[in-house]
Amino acid sequence: MRLWSIHPKYLDSKGLVALWREGLLAQNVLLGNTKGYKNHPQLIRFKKTTNQSAAIGCYLRSIADEADSRGYHFNRSKIIDMVFKDKIPVTNGQVQYEFEHLIKKLETRDQDLYRKFKGLGNIELHPLFNRVIGGVEDWEIV
Repeated sequence: MRLWSIHPKYLDSKGLVALWREGLLAQNVLLGNTKGYKNHPQLIRFKKTTNQSAAIGCYLRSIADEADSRGYHFNRSKIIDMVFKDKIPVTNGQVQYEFEHLIKKLETRDQDLYRKFKGLGNIELHPLFNRVIGGVEDWEIV
């Protein structure tokens, strides 16, 4: 499971669809609707919020927004209808790690996006997150 901190606009179509599926799985886990993945490291930052269910709903809505902008139609009725107005902190080291990880994937999956984003300096975050100073997050499996 990979719940990207970077903006979903950087993902290729395969990555965006995978993120949608994994986000829905994360939502089910955080709602207690499944027994698996309860302790997955990618969920730690959602669990630390004041309302983990609302936070994952907010996360999914931004993914659906990106899908809409590309002409895809993700089923928004699957997203829990709760509001989350806070931001989740993510370290600049984590953002850089994720972006480099994505660039490696794009190199083999989508050469056009690879060339477009390789060497990008100002990496935009998923709207749910705000950048803080720090290295790769402790929960990340490096």
